[in-house]
Amino acid sequence: MSAKRDRLNGAGAQLATEVSINFGSSLAGLLIPVVGSPVVVAARQIVMVCVILPFYRPKLSQLSWRRVWPALALGVVLAVMNVTFYMSVGLLGLGIAATIEFLGPFGLALATSRRPLDFVCALAAAGGVFLLTWSDGTLSVLGIVLALTAAASWAAYILLTRQVATEFPGLEGITIASLVSLTLVVPLALVTVDFSELNWGIIGLLVLIGVLSSAFPYTVDTYILRRISPRLYSIITSFGPVIAAAFGALVLGETFTLQQQIAIVVVCVAAGAAIATQRERPRSDLELTATAIP
Repeated sequence: MSAKRDRLNGAGAQLATEVSINFGSSLAGLLIPVVGSPVVVAARQIVMVCVILPFYRPKLSQLSWRRVWPALALGVVLAVMNVTFYMSVGLLGLGIAATIEFLGPFGLALATSRRPLDFVCALAAAGGVFLLTWSDGTLSVLGIVLALTAAASWAAYILLTRQVATEFPGLEGITIASLVSLTLVVPLALVTVDFSELNWGIIGLLVLIGVLSSAFPYTVDTYILRRISPRLYSIITSFGPVIAAAFGALVLGETFTLQQQIAIVVVCVAAGAAIATQRERPRSDLELTATAIP
């Protein structure tokens, strides 16, 4: 009974993080036209660094180039992923941008698969994205390219995070990556921001976005991974685009044609089916490290 309760608590917490991340992204969608994507990303990174740096300070004396380069690369990927995603949100809307971005981790999950079912699911997801992007001739080509860049960056982020997790204890590697990302994004934010648009209300929303989209999910993930399997974690994550579309409609007033709604559902169902039918595998170094974080 205790194991079942832990699993339910973990699944509920995972669902809460998906809601938190996508609600934060919808708030970001409100601010992007006002302050720009780099400012939103910089705010996220500042909040993230403020949360984790006091507890996971890297030991500079123990750093070498061979050990630290994956964390530096992760920081670059993190900056590219967030900036391109928020720029695509500004051009495409949250629901469509989030669905295209999800192709990154989904494609990575299927990359080494040889099962016919996974091939069918991949074709279904590709068909869903085709319907999504070609259902409306007014969709921005640049927005689609940016969303695909964010998708590729998300896949690279997953691979680099696994490597960083094996090299650094706790969240030290993520701390280094966050500092690198912050260093890259802040100058861009300072160049593009219109300071006349800033007020305490905008600043408060920027901080809230950082908490909802970065600080809270990172913190709660360590609790979640102790209680649910990686497969269940992935299944819940696969429904992120639907949650994003819901917040896009509720917060940003986005509207979707019937074809677009079907396309988003097809992508999520294809991903969920592919992941749900996978056999359980030994936990990765990343997952083992995550569950060991105090």
